Amino acid sequence: MHRVYLDHNATTPLDPRVREAMLSFLGERFGNPSSAHEHGRHARKAVEHARRLVAELIGATTGEIIFTTSGTEANNAVLATAVRRAVRDRRGTGSPGRIVLSAMEHPSIRRPAAELEQEGFEVVHIPPEPDGRVSADRMVAAIDADTILVCLMLANNELGTLQPVPEVGRACQERGVPFLVDAVQAVGKVPVDVDALHADYLVLGAHKFYGPLGAAALWLRPGTAFEPLIVGGGQERGRRASTENVPAVVGLGEAARLAAEELPRRTACLRALRDRFEAGLGGISGAPRLPQTSHVAFTGVEGEALLLRLDLAGFAVSTGSACSSGKVEPSATLIAMGIAPEEALSSLRVSFGIANTAEEVDAFLETLGREVEHLRRVCG
Repeated sequence: MHRVYLDHNATTPLDPRVREAMLSFLGERFGNPSSAHEHGRHARKAVEHARRLVAELIGATTGEIIFTTSGTEANNAVLATAVRRAVRDRRGTGSPGRIVLSAMEHPSIRRPAAELEQEGFEVVHIPPEPDGRVSADRMVAAIDADTILVCLMLANNELGTLQPVPEVGRACQERGVPFLVDAVQAVGKVPVDVDALHADYLVLGAHKFYGPLGAAALWLRPGTAFEPLIVGGGQERGRRASTENVPAVVGLGEAARLAAEELPRRTACLRALRDRFEAGLGGISGAPRLPQTSHVAFTGVEGEALLLRLDLAGFAVSTGSACSSGKVEPSATLIAMGIAPEEALSSLRVSFGIANTAEEVDAFLETLGREVEHLRRVCG
């Protein structure tokens, strides 16, 4: 059976060119980047080359990039920095501080924030509007003198909607409030420039744009506070202890180089696939979003059952974010938008990749229609 992968927002396949760049560092080129001998120098050169490529992809400079193992680690590190500073700087003020975030943030932000709320921090969740975007005005209105951090993702992982990051970032800059942008779903799919976003911290992950799992980066605006989450050695200029995963870092760098080089062509390809799919469903309109993402609901059909039948037919899709898969419960993002639980449970996320074809889209539409009709007949 020819299997068709349509879940690229969860992860993307490793680009063969990225794999090729990594291979020698999985074999004969095995040095520790902190070592002074030739093996170590070769590894250090490769790490710093990758750092430059990642910086160029997002309009940054080399020294501003910190390599991490995941977007989750990077997000956690920024939250921990904000909390540590608040504990020191706000002692005796009567309030540990306020964190403002959208209600559709990734769990790597929402869950730590929920724990901080239990510890006495004030956490303000701004729900998305019916179109899947957060109101910039509502985000900005929630910022007060006690705010220690504002978090807003650039693109939602379930809906693909692009959020008003520049507007919120500008307001944060004017107020001197640190601003974290989770751009994991956006980098490599749409143009990203850290200065245009007015971000203080920006997070990206290799496996969302054809790089390896286990490689990510945190961009840090010069002069912005940062305290290491992982301490020990002096790696990453003292900002993240632990010997660098050289093959993964090299893969991230190569994926960044290819994304920067091929972005216009990739965007056009992905948008054409998405539009073909949505035209086959009768057309979908809405807020600005990523070029490859469709989120659709089928009344009277349980999304998990539909996903399983599609999988048996050879098509991989998702019922929500990958981090929530395996749980038969409504998407937190959809619920925050005011969508009824039964409708949220009937939804599918379809996310295309650069290797997908128009023929695969047509075959998927045919199978999808057949399976939806079957489930409605059986369960109706």
